[in-house]
Amino acid sequence: MNEHLENLKEIRSLMERSSKFLSLSGLSGISAGVCALLGAWYAYAKLHVDGSGLLSNPEIRHEIVPQLVVEAFIVLTFALLFGTLFTIRKARKQGLSVWNKTSKLLLLNLMIPLIAGGFFCLGMLYHGFFWLCFPATLVFYGVALVSASKYTLHDIFYLGIAEIVLGIIALFLAKYNLICWAIGFGVLHIVYGSVMYFKYDRQEIEIPK
Repeated sequence: MNEHLENLKEIRSLMERSSKFLSLSGLSGISAGVCALLGAWYAYAKLHVDGSGLLSNPEIRHEIVPQLVVEAFIVLTFALLFGTLFTIRKARKQGLSVWNKTSKLLLLNLMIPLIAGGFFCLGMLYHGFFWLCFPATLVFYGVALVSASKYTLHDIFYLGIAEIVLGIIALFLAKYNLICWAIGFGVLHIVYGSVMYFKYDRQEIEIPK
């Protein structure tokens, strides 16, 4: 009886591995969170240059906003770089391929909301709605995670929901939108990455029911 149960578990595990990308590393989340917190600290220093925290001086705003956009791209680049490196390392330890049909579907479902959100934020910057970019990035990122969660560990789904909720909160509490952004992209990523590391990375992956 036990032998049959073990065989069923093995079959189930093989089916999960063929339909889901299981090589996301918890260290990827931690590194992304650290990059986001450093970016938030830099943005906070820049946004409070005129003492108001709201960039009330148009000349200061015109100078600083492009700097923050560049900084956001730098943070994103480093987060993706570390995330990719840790994911590749984990996949090699598992003897799995990083680039396959499942990972392509995962990437597709992740990138569509992210690209749409990127252009949406650029449009808001063009029209001068800088403060709306903070909640918008959280919401679109959360939608991307929810969309991609069906092709990887289901824990991603809950992270996505948390990002969406924080984005909505930031939308109505404009004074605290940078704090919400730092919590969403920084703290939640570190917490999520730590949980994933101890739950999956340090032991054989077993997908919860």
